[in-house]
Amino acid sequence: MPRSGIIRAGRLAELEAVAAVARQRSFRLAALDLGLSTTALSRTVANVEERLGVRLFARTTRSVALTSAGERFVARMVPALREIGAAIEDATDERDTPAGRLRINCSSGAAHQILSSLVLPFLDRYPAVSIDLVTEERLIDIVAQGFDAGIRQAESVPTGMTCVPISGPVRFRIVASPAYLAGREMPRVPADLLAHRCIRIQLANGASYAWEFQEGTRGFMIDVSGPLTLDDPALMRRAALAGAGIAYIADGRVAADIAAGRLVSLLDEWTPTEEGLYLYHPSRRHPSGALRALIDMIQRS
Repeated sequence: MPRSGIIRAGRLAELEAVAAVARQRSFRLAALDLGLSTTALSRTVANVEERLGVRLFARTTRSVALTSAGERFVARMVPALREIGAAIEDATDERDTPAGRLRINCSSGAAHQILSSLVLPFLDRYPAVSIDLVTEERLIDIVAQGFDAGIRQAESVPTGMTCVPISGPVRFRIVASPAYLAGREMPRVPADLLAHRCIRIQLANGASYAWEFQEGTRGFMIDVSGPLTLDDPALMRRAALAGAGIAYIADGRVAADIAAGRLVSLLDEWTPTEEGLYLYHPSRRHPSGALRALIDMIQRS
């Protein structure tokens, strides 16, 4: 096939499909990313390979890897896709109202916090914008993974990013159900937690999180113990409500349970307050009209 024919046939969506598989190293994850079936994505990539006349990916039942030809192709194609995307964003910025898709990466806790207060009102105000809110606990490179922005607590925001504060400081609570506390001695100081069943927290890197406490200006940590370890605050709340043990959770997740008596707040004078959530995006990238509209909405609230 003549080179011009290959170029005409290589539609933008097909090249984006190749880039997604290269980025995720998985047809299944790339298909979820693109909103396609795995079969449709595999067929699309195979069509591109057939027209190019080279194999871009080496596939096994367990893994997907770029071939040497695939690495060279993707290395030149992905920056070009980014330039095309930037050109499209610049063109749509000239519209009277923001439009397009925003891909935002955040933790599950952040997603719960912003969904009703920020995301849904934003979509109501700007119906021509769509938002892909992707949650995962591990911190990723939002540029390499194709996201427009991320939302994390201040301490987790990577360097070299422009940050916009979303929420005020976050207070943490030590909570347990009345059923768990019945017949047990109430903890009076943090060290008393070592005699209790605690719901341990697993961080994204696999390590266990030592609970943080504050006494005046002095901060300290306690590595609690217990038979249950979780990495999802929503599950920690459910486990605490079920009487599985004492949990360490952000106030916003359990305030209603405490007010209703479903959970009891413990050691309030010892629990710390941390900086809230920030939206961040690459400092060197011109934000799209949709992202600027979201930032403006955050700053006005």
